[in-house]
Amino acid sequence: MLSVIQEAPSPAPVMRPRGIAAAYSSVIRGTEDPREIEYRVLARATALLESASLPTAGPADLPTAIHENRMVWTAFVADLAAPENGWEVAVKARLLSLARWIFAESDRVVRENKPLHALIDVNRAVMAGLKPGTTVQPEAS
Repeated sequence: MLSVIQEAPSPAPVMRPRGIAAAYSSVIRGTEDPREIEYRVLARATALLESASLPTAGPADLPTAIHENRMVWTAFVADLAAPENGWEVAVKARLLSLARWIFAESDRVVRENKPLHALIDVNRAVMAGLKPGTTVQPEAS
């Protein structure tokens, strides 16, 4: 029988910064262009996907890479949904649609053992648009 009294869930473990980049992440966020940060984070997720697609990849590489990529795209979705986001509605809609495809394709990769190439290609295309020095800019608020 189910009890009405519920135990409090145990707290999540505290994650400590690992490495110099993690230790100085607040400084980096304060001084680095947001597009550069997005590019770098997406490049890291893409590198994990590429490593997971190699024949020498270990059993944990695929789920780790998929999870990391989903987390990056989840952050993109949260940013796009924020009221202060300056991108025009049509661009937001296209990027949100792309994120939805990323999530669905990630599920297909895991469930149907599909190759990672499509996810890698999309990430690289977005990275090309984010690359420092490109001229695409959001509308002014």
